[in-house]
Amino acid sequence: MTRTINTLLWLLLAVLAVRLGLTAMLPLADTTEPRYAEIARIMAETGDWITPWFDYGVPFWGKPPLSFWAQALSFKVFGVSEFAARFPSWLANAATVYLIYTLGRYLNLSPRDDQARASGLWAAVIYATTALGFVSAGTVMTDSFLLLGTTLTLSGLIIRLQDGPAVWGWLFFVGLAIGLLAKGPLVLVLTGLPVFLWVTFKGQWRPLFTTLPWIRGVLLTLALALPWYGLAEMKTPGFLDYFIVGEHFKRFLVSSWQGDLYGNAHEFPRGTIWWYLVLASFPWGIIALVAVANRYRTSGAASLKAQSGDNGIRFLIIASALSPAMFFTLAGNILWTYVLPGLPFIAILAARLVPVKAGSGLPLRKTAAVALTPLVAMLASGWLMLNPDAVKSERQVVQRIEQLPDASTKNLVYVDEAPFSARFYSHGQVQTVSQKELSHWLAQAPASKPMYIAVGKGDKSTLRRVESQAPRFDQNRRFIIFRLEPDENTADRRRSPPRQNHAGHAPGWTEHSGLAG
Repeated sequence: MTRTINTLLWLLLAVLAVRLGLTAMLPLADTTEPRYAEIARIMAETGDWITPWFDYGVPFWGKPPLSFWAQALSFKVFGVSEFAARFPSWLANAATVYLIYTLGRYLNLSPRDDQARASGLWAAVIYATTALGFVSAGTVMTDSFLLLGTTLTLSGLIIRLQDGPAVWGWLFFVGLAIGLLAKGPLVLVLTGLPVFLWVTFKGQWRPLFTTLPWIRGVLLTLALALPWYGLAEMKTPGFLDYFIVGEHFKRFLVSSWQGDLYGNAHEFPRGTIWWYLVLASFPWGIIALVAVANRYRTSGAASLKAQSGDNGIRFLIIASALSPAMFFTLAGNILWTYVLPGLPFIAILAARLVPVKAGSGLPLRKTAAVALTPLVAMLASGWLMLNPDAVKSERQVVQRIEQLPDASTKNLVYVDEAPFSARFYSHGQVQTVSQKELSHWLAQAPASKPMYIAVGKGDKSTLRRVESQAPRFDQNRRFIIFRLEPDENTADRRRSPPRQNHAGHAPGWTEHSGLAG
């Protein structure tokens, strides 16, 4: 191997190793990470591999189960921890990185020569060091598995168009199945839109239909994905209506949609997704745009057209890079992770606009750009480790309660609602008490062991009520915890608040069925 290939390979392995190491350093921060981790923990605990559960007795209809399956298996192997929760996303990211490397090779005339390997490695390094690519590689989320599905589908098509092995045609349909089980029908839009634009504007209908095994491939996708959808609807009727109509139409078309059972709408001005694309692709998106501007200024449009080779393939890659942002342009209910499926193809474009040569080594400026995101992430992680209360996580509180000789997490009570991080770190043992029941409950001191009451810092009236009857025990960024001492004369009084699930509903399917309408 050449010096450049060796350098790129070690850089890529170093970036992946750094990201893997960071997965064990920080606590799960509310809300997304511990919410998905707790769903997976309940799956591992209950052995229910069909329905993800938002809480005991409350099904989670918001996402398909692929990421929860992976995280639950990780908990079975490694135990319940931050590393185990995040490791599946890292694996999905590593697979995506390999796909980018392979695609980068096949975009060269001879995919097995040193220049092709260098180009593929360079594209993989660029993706791995984008802001969102690096963050998502070790975050508990469903998007990493959606990304794997979309990248596999579109890479399979492009590699087949470059006369790659026939197996890539089958992997096109495997990628669709992965996406359907990771995040649902959205995968059909995010992969179908760039393909549609390509065949429409470049007239490539014939290559599309002759390159892939459409009939058998579609049957393969259905065989892999549809059984779970059928089982999920049979087990918790109403799932398909909520997930297909609510999550895939109302969520994106109605910015103030109130039907979300599991969170709040994120309303932003239309077009914000393009700003998210700039942030997500940092620093390489900006570097690529500067390279385009410089090349256009010095050589004109003809140089740009010749840079990427075949027009049809280049157009398909550009469409794949921009389709997520195009699709969500008119949506107000968005997150920056929505542009993630476009980043592998932005990396491919950036690698061709800012290329490396197999025998020339890696310039210092490019090495510095590679190191930027991992370095910032390590510095930020180090600061957060030294300042744990800056993280929106209940890990510290739960651990302090567990270390007390006269208490357990069953004695930790949150007023109104327990954060997901408290539920995850207590293995679902923390309790909740409603405002209505709080006064009655405070009047009856615990019979044997102290109770610890967590009240949000912004809830001034409740803080005054609790503080008049119990001293402060601890506090963090969001909550003040009070210690309610036991009363030896109340042996027959209630020992704990009425047990509720943490979504605020009594356990049982019938309660949630009514909520869902």
